[in-house]
Amino acid sequence: MLSLGVSLSPTLTERRLMSSMCSVSTMVALVSLPVSKRKPRSLGLNASASPSTEPTTPYIDVDVVSTSKKVLVPIGYGTEEIEAVVLVDVLRRAGAEVTLASVEQKLEVEGSSGTKLLADVLISKCAEQVFDLVALPGGMPGAVRLRDCVTLEKIMKRQAEDKRLYGAISMAPAVTLLPWGLLTRKKTTGHPAFFGKLPTFWAVKTNIQISGELTTSRGPGTSFQFALSLANQLFGETTAKTVEEVLLLRDGYQNPKTEEFNSVDWSLNRTPRVRQHVLMPVANGSEEVEVVTIADVLRRAKVDVTVASVERSLRITASQGTKIVTDKLIGEAAESSYDLILLPNVYRSLNISRSYSKNNKKLGEYMELLTLHQLSCINTVYSGRREQLCTFQRQTGVQMTE
Repeated sequence: MLSLGVSLSPTLTERRLMSSMCSVSTMVALVSLPVSKRKPRSLGLNASASPSTEPTTPYIDVDVVSTSKKVLVPIGYGTEEIEAVVLVDVLRRAGAEVTLASVEQKLEVEGSSGTKLLADVLISKCAEQVFDLVALPGGMPGAVRLRDCVTLEKIMKRQAEDKRLYGAISMAPAVTLLPWGLLTRKKTTGHPAFFGKLPTFWAVKTNIQISGELTTSRGPGTSFQFALSLANQLFGETTAKTVEEVLLLRDGYQNPKTEEFNSVDWSLNRTPRVRQHVLMPVANGSEEVEVVTIADVLRRAKVDVTVASVERSLRITASQGTKIVTDKLIGEAAESSYDLILLPNVYRSLNISRSYSKNNKKLGEYMELLTLHQLSCINTVYSGRREQLCTFQRQTGVQMTE
């Protein structure tokens, strides 16, 4: 669970009195400080030249935080990991105190595509708490596991009765909320495969549907829209837009662009391998959205993805506090061969992996397999990674040509 401790912080009244002077005073303070002491805004990027063995505390920009809000995101076996992780990531960036709660008997939960998440608490610990928002991810059989959790059902019904925000995405509206009676007289959307189960006259085919305190959405591809809509309702449009810009979502939608750095000649007489193998090294502070999204998409394409920890433990704490249980330690993973190596959050993961590879010749050889084609794959995952790739070029000497 995210905690943010600040000593001698101003009161709400003091902050309002100072609001008119905030911009000028901040600018003066930055100008007067030496460069080495200036604190950069958090963009979810963490750089380190050596491996870290301690979990990274998620950093939230105080300019983004407006009012503390408590959010519950429950997960179960088979939960859609993209939907869960995007909810946690976006809402924490917006300033919410997000609790990831397991409805199982243990904290470790395996998602629908095989990514293992480590919840903050068991759902029983949340039974008596009051939340500003409860948001349900979908996935199968995750939505069923949520539906069958009596504690979660009580929490959700109390949330609706008290007129506090609640939401569901993908299969969760039809599979979870409908049996609980929480869709009555509510316009609702959901996953196309379960659309027919929604009440006929209240079902709508939109990516996002807000009906009173209820917000619903369609699936993994609309996860960011869903999470940003909830952030907007909790913190306001300004905060939601700030988070959207930090995640590079606005630039990506407004200026879609695909660049091919090296062409591939395909031949019909070339027999493809039955199974492609991909290695994704991760560390404390890696971007959870990148790790989970890339692994999920590739696994849906029947690619064998190995998420390997370069830390001393299989468990890593990502940049926004999400705990991921990796498949292997990097030393064990280095004994196998791979068709592709992908580095989420190039700054941190690359530096740690390079540091580790000094003492591991096998891994060092694999790191050299980051060809231009592989760099282009990383580049197309997020449109705003060009700056990171240029930094990668300067650090490694690898030349990129278009």
